Amino acid sequence: MNDYEERKQARIDRLHEKAEKARAESHSLYKQSTDMASAIPFGQPVHGAADRRYRDKIGKKMDQSIAASDKADYYERRAEAAENNTTISSDDPEALAKLKEKLESLQISQTRMKQINAYYKKNGTCRGFHGLSDELADKLVEDMQHHPWDKRPFAAYALANNNQNINAVKKRIEQLTEAKELGYQGWEFDGGKVVANADMNRLQIFFDGIPDEEVRRELKGRGFKWAQSVGAWQRQLTDNAIYAASRVKAIQPSDGSDPIKIQPKRKPKTGPQH
Repeated sequence: MNDYEERKQARIDRLHEKAEKARAESHSLYKQSTDMASAIPFGQPVHGAADRRYRDKIGKKMDQSIAASDKADYYERRAEAAENNTTISSDDPEALAKLKEKLESLQISQTRMKQINAYYKKNGTCRGFHGLSDELADKLVEDMQHHPWDKRPFAAYALANNNQNINAVKKRIEQLTEAKELGYQGWEFDGGKVVANADMNRLQIFFDGIPDEEVRRELKGRGFKWAQSVGAWQRQLTDNAIYAASRVKAIQPSDGSDPIKIQPKRKPKTGPQH
């Protein structure tokens, strides 16, 4: 498990802990409320201001119990979403490898869908296609009723959607590869440093102390977010991130250089020769 995955798991664990704490609080408040209510005989009318205040306290504790239960549900939903999230984050050190694996899987699926369509066109059935069970073959034909305008097991929109995903993954691979190969440069400023973290694909700003409110507001306005896990203000490592950082007066290089001009030059892309 790499650092990114460890941080992700730690985040999930924290959410579960918060859910458990809120659930325990809810149970405690519920018990306090019911214990207090048990002291009042069933059907007894309100007797004076003290009795009314006592009953109000019972109601308040029950409301707090419900609120704590809702909070527990909220944290549990967040933990479940984090556990089920299969999105490949750009700050994962293994993002490139995972994206290449995902691309290969999508391309295999695209080829397989086209082959099944061709097989069905020739045979009028999906049964007998290599690696396809009769049950699944029949289901593919049955599901064609959902797109009667396209008499193929996999309609044009399914192929188009998968192809769109292939192109999106290819673009992300290209962007991450370019960022690693380009070698963005960070710099030092009075009171901290800017780090071009290619492994995490983040431009990170580390301050020696807490920057004042105006600087924090400007960083937020330029797309930087505070990441407590690494103790830095950061955003994805791109040309736009370098430009945004170069506009923040508080983090200008202490040697007077231009953050943009110290970046490596891109090699011109060579196209097909005509």
